[in-house]
Amino acid sequence: MIQLNKLSVIYNRGILTALHPTTIEFRRGEFTVLLGTSGAGKSTLLRSLNLLNTPTSGEVSVAGVCINNARALRNHRRNTAMIFQQHQLMRRQTALYNVLAGRLGYYSSLRSLLPMREVDRQLALHCLERVGLLDKALERVDCLSGGQMQRVGIARALVQQPKVLLADEPVASLDPSCAHQVMSLLQGLCAEKNMTTVVSLHQVEFAKIYAQRIVALVEGQVIFDGCVDELTDDIVKKIYSTPLLGSY
Repeated sequence: MIQLNKLSVIYNRGILTALHPTTIEFRRGEFTVLLGTSGAGKSTLLRSLNLLNTPTSGEVSVAGVCINNARALRNHRRNTAMIFQQHQLMRRQTALYNVLAGRLGYYSSLRSLLPMREVDRQLALHCLERVGLLDKALERVDCLSGGQMQRVGIARALVQQPKVLLADEPVASLDPSCAHQVMSLLQGLCAEKNMTTVVSLHQVEFAKIYAQRIVALVEGQVIFDGCVDELTDDIVKKIYSTPLLGSY
């Protein structure tokens, strides 16, 4: 569904290569984990899928159509939801208010100044119910636990009704129990909604439990792309023992 064609990302005026030229496709309804250490290039690759990182070379296309103009990019981002490691929530606002923010892409700038439509409010409540937080809808986000905040972030992504779900280290700050809850929820949503789901992680144990497909990166290069059963101990050792040279 989403294809990267020889896409690269270079920072600091050509000094730092965060992602070497990469050609890869992420298929509809597939749950993919980007695996690697901090600085391996996972976030750069992930953020390139919705062009939050501007490519230095190469292109991104969806269903064979290149994302090369503002209108195509706007439509692509409307169909692509993002979940962040640090939640990126409005902490003094309610859970419901934060989830409704996921509908702003469907409003014009002027219309967004007015109250949200009732149909969107009901959709937001449904999404909170789906992540098990309907009873927290009117609570301020800064009163919630870390795991609950991350589930609010998932509900905000879900309310977009996306075709693509991207999650950047979504369990890095959570305890193991909450992390498993979040990963299980993401896996279930991928299957239920047939969403293309790409999650960046550094924990190989989570990748082995939840991924259908693993893409491993070292120093901004893809060194493995396959199913969980193909991820051997030798490949894991290569992922986690190779010295980093400053990739992001």
